[in-house]
Amino acid sequence: MEDPEALALLPAESQEVNNHVHTTYSFSPYSPAASVWFARKAGLKAVGSMDHDSIGAARETLEAGKILGTATTVGFELRVNFTGTALEGRKMNNPDSANIVYMTVHGVPESKIGDVEEFLKPLQAKRNQRNREQTARLNDLILPFGLAALDFDRDIASLSETADGGSITERHILYGFSRALVSKYGKGQGLVDFIENNMDLKVKGKIRDFLLEDENPHYLYDLLGILKGSFMPRFFIQPDEEECLSVYRVVQFANDIGAIPCYAYLGDVSESPTGDKKAEKFEDDFLDDLIPEMKKIGFKGISYMPPRNTLAQLQRVQRLCHEYELMEISGVDINSSRQSFNCPEILQSEFSHLITATWALIAHEKLTAINPRWSLFHKDNPLASLSLNDRILRYGQWGEKMDQHHPEGIVKLTDFSL
Repeated sequence: MEDPEALALLPAESQEVNNHVHTTYSFSPYSPAASVWFARKAGLKAVGSMDHDSIGAARETLEAGKILGTATTVGFELRVNFTGTALEGRKMNNPDSANIVYMTVHGVPESKIGDVEEFLKPLQAKRNQRNREQTARLNDLILPFGLAALDFDRDIASLSETADGGSITERHILYGFSRALVSKYGKGQGLVDFIENNMDLKVKGKIRDFLLEDENPHYLYDLLGILKGSFMPRFFIQPDEEECLSVYRVVQFANDIGAIPCYAYLGDVSESPTGDKKAEKFEDDFLDDLIPEMKKIGFKGISYMPPRNTLAQLQRVQRLCHEYELMEISGVDINSSRQSFNCPEILQSEFSHLITATWALIAHEKLTAINPRWSLFHKDNPLASLSLNDRILRYGQWGEKMDQHHPEGIVKLTDFSL
């Protein structure tokens, strides 16, 4: 039950929302409940869990939201292959792989969480097979450094929630490696010297300052960041099409369960929020071809992160979404202790519609769990005759007005009949 006295100590809510927070069920310092707590502590009105290859955080996220009175939404993120599409073989939004694309599935109805868990289990098993092979490759690299070999189960899997439906990512491997480095060389100049002289990596700028600071509370995450950007390619193994399913299959599954499959727009970047991606070109050069192809495949929306891109980039995305009637869903990719839960950019007038879309997403999720026909995109939705924008406005009103401690009561705000 909620504690009125504890809730009274929280700051006033702003209009900020974030639909893309990773939890310990993929890689993050935050449990699902902690992610909701820190989001609310930052003043957010709504928060969404979004884990790689896992929806294990969903139930705890939803329950924590009810306790705090914070609106929640749940989904998952995964990589898919674009074989057979008009964009086959292209490098789109994935810095590590061509033809393999990150997509998000938002607004999973609570009634379908079990279906998603079963759908993802084979992908998690396939990924862990590759994770073991990558750990073996990493060991071949670090043994000459005088480091002991990492044991996958003891040093990597133990950092994850894999026993409870979580996934294991390359970040887990790098975190385990980071702990081994700090254990052997300590923090500060000695470790920086080892990284530069023995591992042949450049450590400069703010990352160098962070690694020279012994009392840095984010030390392992900062070390992980530089390893991911510069060292991971040495042991990385490209995933295959058993691990990264056909985009057609995943989009169809998402549509079948009443969720909202979205292409995760990256855009040409100069610097990533987590400091682990180099400046690089992605899909901007062929965005006019990509967006209609997403619509053709069956995507229902485009997700993007306002702090990552320029206003000009995102206004272009917005124009294309409007032209092809695709929902816009925002979020800030939180997976490091150094990141802030706040996203003040969303309060700019150019992005105010993303706040409405978040409330519509939340209403869609709650209503679809009650009746699949009440999905925003169901052909038999009572509001199907309205434009997507008008449906989003209507759903957005319901989502914001509902009692967040008892979200199931949203149906009383609608014109729908059970």
